[in-house]
Amino acid sequence: MTKRYTGGVVSSAVPTVNAAGASGVYLLSQQADAAAKNNWPPFKVEKSLRFRSSASAYLNRTPSTASSRTTWTWSAWVKRGALDGNRQVLFSCYNGTNNDTGDTELEFDGSNYLVLNGYSATWRATSQVFRDPASWYHIVLAVDTTQATASNRIKLYVNGSQITAFSSSSDPTQNYTLAINSAARHTLGNIYDSSPRLYFDGYMTEVNFVDGQQLTPSSFGGTDKDGNWSPIAYTGTYGQNGFYLNFKDPTSTTTIGYDYSGNGNHWTSSGISVTAGATYDSMIDVPSDQSDGTANNRGNYATLNPLALPPSGYSAGTFGSGNLQFTTGGVKIAKSTMAIPLTGKWYIECRSSGTSAVIDWIFGLTGMAAATPVNHSNPGVNLYISDTVYWLLNAASQFTQAGAISSSDVFQIAYDSSTGKVWLGKNNTYYTAAGAGTGNPSSGTNEFATLSTTTEFCAYTGGNTGTTTSSINFGQQPFTYTPPTGFKTLNTFNLPEPTIKQPNKHFDATIYTGTGSNRTITNAGSFQPDFIWIKSRSTADYHNLNDTVRGIVGTGSPTLITNTTDAEQTFTGYGVSAVNSNGFNLIGNGSYTNASGTTYVGWQWNAGGANATNTSGTITSIVRANPTAGFSIVTWTGSGSAGTVGHGLGTTPAMIVIKNRTTGSTQWVTWHQNLSGATATDGAYMYLNTTAAPSTTTVFYNGSQISSSVFGLRGNNSNVNASPDNYVAYCWAPVAAYSAFGTYAGNASADGTFVYLGFRPRFLLLRRTNTTGNWVLMDTTRATYNPNDTDLFADLAIAESNPATAPIDFLSNGFKLRSTGYNGSGETWIFMAFAETPFKYSRSR
Repeated sequence: MTKRYTGGVVSSAVPTVNAAGASGVYLLSQQADAAAKNNWPPFKVEKSLRFRSSASAYLNRTPSTASSRTTWTWSAWVKRGALDGNRQVLFSCYNGTNNDTGDTELEFDGSNYLVLNGYSATWRATSQVFRDPASWYHIVLAVDTTQATASNRIKLYVNGSQITAFSSSSDPTQNYTLAINSAARHTLGNIYDSSPRLYFDGYMTEVNFVDGQQLTPSSFGGTDKDGNWSPIAYTGTYGQNGFYLNFKDPTSTTTIGYDYSGNGNHWTSSGISVTAGATYDSMIDVPSDQSDGTANNRGNYATLNPLALPPSGYSAGTFGSGNLQFTTGGVKIAKSTMAIPLTGKWYIECRSSGTSAVIDWIFGLTGMAAATPVNHSNPGVNLYISDTVYWLLNAASQFTQAGAISSSDVFQIAYDSSTGKVWLGKNNTYYTAAGAGTGNPSSGTNEFATLSTTTEFCAYTGGNTGTTTSSINFGQQPFTYTPPTGFKTLNTFNLPEPTIKQPNKHFDATIYTGTGSNRTITNAGSFQPDFIWIKSRSTADYHNLNDTVRGIVGTGSPTLITNTTDAEQTFTGYGVSAVNSNGFNLIGNGSYTNASGTTYVGWQWNAGGANATNTSGTITSIVRANPTAGFSIVTWTGSGSAGTVGHGLGTTPAMIVIKNRTTGSTQWVTWHQNLSGATATDGAYMYLNTTAAPSTTTVFYNGSQISSSVFGLRGNNSNVNASPDNYVAYCWAPVAAYSAFGTYAGNASADGTFVYLGFRPRFLLLRRTNTTGNWVLMDTTRATYNPNDTDLFADLAIAESNPATAPIDFLSNGFKLRSTGYNGSGETWIFMAFAETPFKYSRSR
């Protein structure tokens, strides 16, 4: 089998490419695009299969003869559906013997750990949890019990990386035979002992089983040029009982389980539907983005999000069918995992079946960050269905449309986010706000409402009273109706290309262990850092901040310390001595930066370019700015009177931190756009160096002066503008899919608040704002898996800690609080976040 394909101007049809072969010819433009993305020769995943636990769905096969029970590899791409607290088995074999050679099962247990079980032995149980339903995991289980080294006999990998942290682990004896590859029933999606049970809910694709070899993830996946783990075709041999399932043929429930390895080891499906409608299980929701020549396209699709809790007054409902189904029993709603982009045209379908006399069902759009769903006073639109009438609502109008409602009715949203126009329809008739069925999204006329073009909306569904089940379709299944002309489906292929595809070219977190002597620290993004923030992890030492505007000096650079009110100081003979094209140099044995045996983290930002004089404000400043990444470093000399300072970002900052460099006993004045009272006129602020509650004392901003070019300072205040003191400000503005600045409310629950970012975060700063609190610093370099509970604090010199009450899941599309810490009832928090990977490319974590 080969992976070589040639380009040629022969046909505009997009070819089919998979491990079994290829059809069609690529255009030269398609080849050039794929080559630019380090994806040539290309590999495109065609389909996935949805496993509905509610339908007791699974696949099974019984080999005619046993093969190697000591050596084999299982690889699959998996997207989770319902996170219901039940054990969910991915792959298993039970041969009727109640011992560990007769029972092997790979599963997510009830606490969302990935576990390899025998009948009485837990071979592997991860310390890492897997509860991100918004994207795909690549899971590889590689076994070779003939290995002399015990720890090499069972290996687990997720997204290309080997898992080494286990809450429970035992190694089989050498040459031990597991149940897998015996002549007994093997299953995908459950375990079958005396009867089938422990059903998986979610999606699988690219299921490879290699008999007789212990392989690594590189046989099935690889990184593209932007560092994202992606599927590739397996081109090796499969062995006697090996198989390859790509679920590409939904002709029947028989063909859906065909083996494409060449072995003919086909699988039998049960509980799988290929009949058109809400139960259709052949999906184009896949872990590789690709055009299919239609408005649908293939990629990671939006689903409903079981992590996004309903707002106050709404209780949780039940998710199922790969999170495309939501059942209510009262006042409940569910939001989508993906925000609708601020540009483009988007189409979604949904249907509802009620089991009580009054349906009371809702389907519509609401703000992704909205505290409450849409109603008469909130932005957004919805269809509200009650018994035999349905009302279409927005903030300004409503109408009642008489007519019987049935479970076969299909309701539609067509939304042009570039213009804000939205059309709501039933069975392909779109209504105006006056109730006329004359809406025409294809021509862009007679819309129902016009929404804000700056609000990030998402789809949602739910109910008020009675029991209803919503079945939503973002396009991963065939639509009932052809989308209006120019309208697309909500998946990662159709998301806009991020301005910053590789976030670590602009921000990175690097860990290292001090040596006590001169050395170089290299960041993974290979960029020159202009702002370097170092903190000891293992000892209680001060923070150390350096930047290229204040100057980097070879004998020891001017340093600021966030946990004190000290003025700028230079520690001659140790500290940061230079910046390089891919990191920075350290000299000496300073405890803040490089003491022998001490562990450190260095957070680094790229401010781009060179220093420049900025005269946009009334006070001249020196600025080094990176508008692409929304970051600038600004210095100025205080004037002693009200004025404005240019920041060089070209857009309004979301967060500004100011420090007096000259005079001690001055505060780190910090402004954030989401502080209560943080308007341009009153300038609410906090101190980065203390736990004090926010203040609105008029010392920070000058009137209404905060804009895309300047921020304002009030009079002769030593913290921000005393003459002739020198000052520095670090300014940040949000960049889509790279950085976010916002607020959330705590709920004091282990099922805590979910915050949508539009990216998988690398770094997170949190601060409680309704009262006192610490400034929390978290990242995924120090904590490489969920839950993340590895904290440092900007206002404290203490060592790294792992508070039991403060775990957070860093997810493919945001973060989720998992305990009472940073999530207390009635608390409000602000955050600053930087991306590890844009959601368009990210994998589940």
